Amino acid sequence: MKIIVGLGNYGDRYAYTFHNMGFLAVDCLSDRLGIKLKTRECDALTGVGSYHGEKVILCKPLTYMNLSGKAVKQLLARYKASSRDIIVLFDDIDIARGAVRVRQNGSGGTHNGMRNIIAEIGTEDFPRVRIGIGRGPERMPLADYVLSDVPQDERPALAEAIEAACDACLQQVSPNCNKQ
Repeated sequence: MKIIVGLGNYGDRYAYTFHNMGFLAVDCLSDRLGIKLKTRECDALTGVGSYHGEKVILCKPLTYMNLSGKAVKQLLARYKASSRDIIVLFDDIDIARGAVRVRQNGSGGTHNGMRNIIAEIGTEDFPRVRIGIGRGPERMPLADYVLSDVPQDERPALAEAIEAACDACLQQVSPNCNKQ
């Protein structure tokens, strides 16, 4: 079983902001795998399905980004899962825009949502897929940048990054399978 958690902020206001790359990736996985996110449980919106015989739970926390760990901790308890059963998808300002990186463990870095997950579940030992959004304009406060809408002309490149992040995530779910 894998619990795939996309980090973001719930609601129309945040739908296509830089900080919602994790939510957009889970939406992409939902489309690819035919898993509808329709159940509200554990402070999250979830959907259950499978990928190459592996049970998959897609998750979008309904908490704000910085409290994502609350939902993750509840989901781990609900499904009697360990930290190695989760995969977290999220935006990362420390990676060039459009780049995707996978790590099997590590700190939360500059990402408050990741820091909260680590604090809540008590370990850094879980895989994560980071979607690069780069840094914003020099004088723009970080919160303003990550909560700003992705410009229309940049959306195709970030959509490609989201697709690549989904490929990387599914590789974590079933390492011996080619992408679907």
